Amino acid sequence: MDYECRCSEDANGRPNAILFNILSQAPNSEPSRSNLNYLPSSRCHCEMRRTVRLKTPGDTCQVASSILVKTIYFMKSLPAFQQLPPKDQLVLLQSCWAPLFILGLAQEHVSFEVEDMPAPSMLKRILLNRQDVKEPDREQPTLAGVQKLKSCLKKFWSLDLSPKEYAYLKGTMIFNPDVPGLRAVLFIEGLQQEAQHALKEVLALLHPEDHGRFARLLLAGSSLKTITPGLVTELFFRPIISQAHLLDLLADMLFSR
Repeated sequence: MDYECRCSEDANGRPNAILFNILSQAPNSEPSRSNLNYLPSSRCHCEMRRTVRLKTPGDTCQVASSILVKTIYFMKSLPAFQQLPPKDQLVLLQSCWAPLFILGLAQEHVSFEVEDMPAPSMLKRILLNRQDVKEPDREQPTLAGVQKLKSCLKKFWSLDLSPKEYAYLKGTMIFNPDVPGLRAVLFIEGLQQEAQHALKEVLALLHPEDHGRFARLLLAGSSLKTITPGLVTELFFRPIISQAHLLDLLADMLFSR
């Protein structure tokens, strides 16, 4: 979708004075080379809303698919998860698959680049203007969303988690009793407490002097919830699943023998 830039308007939505626009574009107003590091924080808001796609979808989607399979297998391999009613398993899957997948990206140090989404062709614009032609209403990945995702990844890379820390942190995120629609709420709450206790024990062995690491890990884990499943789906999996519903595919993987 194309966005009309309104960054040249004042607070009341009126275009800024012509003289101001001319002066702001003068050569003397350009930032010096020493200030180039500060450009990302002052980007035009319209630029941050640009729709983007993976620059190398073939390679990145293949890695993403492998991580997603490992994520579902991890959930299936937990005996406590298998003891839950199938409906609760499905509800928890829907709630946590995206954060777990992002943890997988962090654990395997997956990096990726994006590029602008090309504008639709004139023929497609004409077809989409017809009332009998409808396109699925999906969330489109934006530059702002991708930057938020990369910020989460960098946060986990800076924490330098061990495989056991990743595993127990995933457990605390899978067994979330606050997810609406659960039946075995008390059982799931107990499982979350067990996962948190196990994570604390691992941290006590690996980082005995870092008493605030447990809180930092939980805080970093909560930040993953700011990344929408729609962004993850459209960015990493839409190129390979086409019109299929990803959650249906995940459910098939979860309940397959």
